[in-house]
Amino acid sequence: MTNAALSAARSVLVLVDYQARLLPAIHRAEQVLAEATRLADAAREFGILVVGTEQNPAGLGPNVDAIRQRCASTLAKMHFDACGDGLMDLLGRDPATSGAEMPDVVIAGCEAHVCLLQTALGLLRAGRRVWVVASACGSRSAADHDLAMQRLRQAGAVIVSTEMVVFEWLQACTHPRFKPVLGLVKTKIE
Repeated sequence: MTNAALSAARSVLVLVDYQARLLPAIHRAEQVLAEATRLADAAREFGILVVGTEQNPAGLGPNVDAIRQRCASTLAKMHFDACGDGLMDLLGRDPATSGAEMPDVVIAGCEAHVCLLQTALGLLRAGRRVWVVASACGSRSAADHDLAMQRLRQAGAVIVSTEMVVFEWLQACTHPRFKPVLGLVKTKIE
């Protein structure tokens, strides 16, 4: 899949567990959250479905408002792999292929080495093409984040940045959403 390109028309975005009680423990949490919201805003500019997940929300609370308000729906889950709690049902189908599932899932979240990793592996097992936005993923330690990205790459996921995703969705500077999306790209993330 290394030569595959993303298409906005065949993508969904999954944001995993950006929960208020979890984020304070995440390494570089502010930057991770800023990247996730920028990615979600870009997805919404393209009309891409954005789905969130929350791990054990009774114990960890809901996602932060910045994520929750950008999601069309949020799946409460108990499995670390959100596919075990019904994520596949929320991702939609592609009417252009007679109802076949959409193959491209762009995913980001916390913790990179637990719920994000297991959800991405579940999506890969289900036959989805998975694009992990590394800069919008977080773990309590940088080492766990790095190991998760290595394992996901070895499993067949494509590791990308927010800008890589956005410009592949655009495809050309003549795209009608180019100017508003470019404004999002230019937003400085420290």
